[in-house]
Amino acid sequence: MIANIGLIALFIAVVVAVYSTLAAVYGARRRSLAWVLSARNAGLAVFPLLTLSVGAIVYALMVKDFSLAYVADVSSHAMSSFLRVTALWGGQQGSILFWAWLMAGFVAVVLLRKWDEDIELMPYVIVVTMLTTAFFVGLALFITNPFARLWHVPGAADVIVSVIPPTTAMAYTPPDGQGLNPLLRHFGMIGHPPTTYLGFTGFVIPFAFAIAALITGEAQKDRWIRTTRRWTLFAWIFLSIGLVLGGRWAYDVLGWGGFWGWDPVENAMLLPWLTATAFLHSVMITEKRGMLKTWSLILIILTYSLALFGTFITRTGVISSVHAFSKSALGPAFFVFIAFTFIGSLYILVRRLPDLKADHELDSFLSREAVFLLQNVIFLAITFAVFWGTVFPMVSELFTGTKITVGPPYFQKVTGPLFAILVLLMGVAPLVAWRKQAARSLGRAMLIPFALALVGAILWGLLWDMHPAATLGLWLVLFVLFTTLAEFGKGMRARMAVRDENPWTALTRLIGRNRRRYGGYIVHLGVVMMALGIIGDAYFKQETQGALAVGETLAINDYTLRFDGLRQYPGSDGRDIVEASATLLRDGEVIREMRPRRDFFVVQQQPVTVPAVYSTPGADIYVLMVGWEEIGLRSSTFKIYVNPLINWMWIGGFMLIIGTVIAAWKPLTSQENSYTLKPAPVKTLPAMGGGSL
Repeated sequence: MIANIGLIALFIAVVVAVYSTLAAVYGARRRSLAWVLSARNAGLAVFPLLTLSVGAIVYALMVKDFSLAYVADVSSHAMSSFLRVTALWGGQQGSILFWAWLMAGFVAVVLLRKWDEDIELMPYVIVVTMLTTAFFVGLALFITNPFARLWHVPGAADVIVSVIPPTTAMAYTPPDGQGLNPLLRHFGMIGHPPTTYLGFTGFVIPFAFAIAALITGEAQKDRWIRTTRRWTLFAWIFLSIGLVLGGRWAYDVLGWGGFWGWDPVENAMLLPWLTATAFLHSVMITEKRGMLKTWSLILIILTYSLALFGTFITRTGVISSVHAFSKSALGPAFFVFIAFTFIGSLYILVRRLPDLKADHELDSFLSREAVFLLQNVIFLAITFAVFWGTVFPMVSELFTGTKITVGPPYFQKVTGPLFAILVLLMGVAPLVAWRKQAARSLGRAMLIPFALALVGAILWGLLWDMHPAATLGLWLVLFVLFTTLAEFGKGMRARMAVRDENPWTALTRLIGRNRRRYGGYIVHLGVVMMALGIIGDAYFKQETQGALAVGETLAINDYTLRFDGLRQYPGSDGRDIVEASATLLRDGEVIREMRPRRDFFVVQQQPVTVPAVYSTPGADIYVLMVGWEEIGLRSSTFKIYVNPLINWMWIGGFMLIIGTVIAAWKPLTSQENSYTLKPAPVKTLPAMGGGSL
């Protein structure tokens, strides 16, 4: 009964979303406020309808209604209640519905806000957002319906999956479900899809306002940017969290000691992040100097299109990946929709190009505007390189019949130098003035950070036998660190001198009164911390492997692993566990007990290797049990990785989140010590005049 309610709500949601789109188009063309308001109300109704559908699926998962094909596919009696809820996005059908639900929620928030200031844009904002929502709800209803049931036709060998019962079919309910993919039962993968979807769907809002501004001729102004700035930061930070959680999942679950393998699905998430980061930098120039207007519009169009492309890659299975779902009928529909929106957006942009004139010209190539422009070029170069490497298997198969996979060496060689340039520009940008900077003045500003970074890299190089690329990378990280800290120091000294504040008060008020600027600097600090983790993974990682009998040891660097024994026992969620007991020592001193294991999920017939990790700020000792003697359990084969600096990847991700929250936080007032909120001016809606806008 509950499932039927969810199915009916899903059908009504499609009808209402399509109506909202068409009513907004008609209202905009006729300049009819009544039709636009009707479209708005319909758009608001989609969210509660989809909430009913999502609630029905969650209920079915909780009560283990295995008559629904989706529930039987992603849940089982052995799974915990928490895992059954997260199974909502653990399969293709549920994840598409979940995507549509998040999108409808964002649209509802936009439509509920005070929209009188943007009344000219709102009809077209509704068109774009509801068209996207209608597409995903349509996918959920007609192609990947999570309410499809299992049916058995007497005499037939196979069970049929269908929303409508086939002729002479009888409802079929298996005694147990298949259960969630064992690889997805990890906190990183539990949090990774929702945060990634929040990022993907969040970018639809600034894209919709950008298209609305182009259609109405308002793109020459920066009002659409100011309106959507926090939406963009919100989407960007959640996409960033999704990337970090995905990396953590790969590190903990896949058992290869790394966190980024240039997998197609990883790349598909990275692509919109790259263009969105470029967009955030570009709109700063658009707001402050009235420049890079076309750049900003191109970048948000690319970000929206690449977010759709990322969903296309992960949900259709068109490219083989450990992260992707199996192939389905979603591919053609996705391809057509992406092509339609991308080509349509570019057409609208090209038509408005004559109106997108910059308020100011680039005064000098030695200016902050020029640095930001160069950053954008580098971001797009990296985006193109990653995109080409990701789609090349599809292209090669299409034209040659052979799928040629592009491996990590291609991505590392092509993008490594480009990322190094980006990091360098991140350190130079704060030192460069707006409009024009004297070369001699810039040289003086760079001298001390340059020298300190050089000394630091040389000293580090004396301690380690480093690759030249690692030395350069460490110098870049230190250079950006020192230039960024110098900016904080400069502001603090000014406040301490003028306002007689202590250092802590000066720092907190400096950040509080310039949240966008110094929040961005904190994001930069997070990025260089993550860069430190990437350098450690690329150049300092060490590994060894060996078979040990009980009491024997395996050494790497200053560490020694002693094998103490092996045991086998049943675990929760239908697992059979083989666990090794080992002792980690350093210079002969016991550090801790290590328990690497192998979990075998009986229903799925799938093994999962679980590492034992000893973490310090300097390095992780990452121990895997890769084999053992079945009879007697007296010997086992271990693989040990020493991963220097890896934890700076996760610390940097945390810093990045803090910086973005600070940058997005709205200051109370522009007064130094006032906490009084002034009421915003209220604009009335234009007179209806017989129902027209």
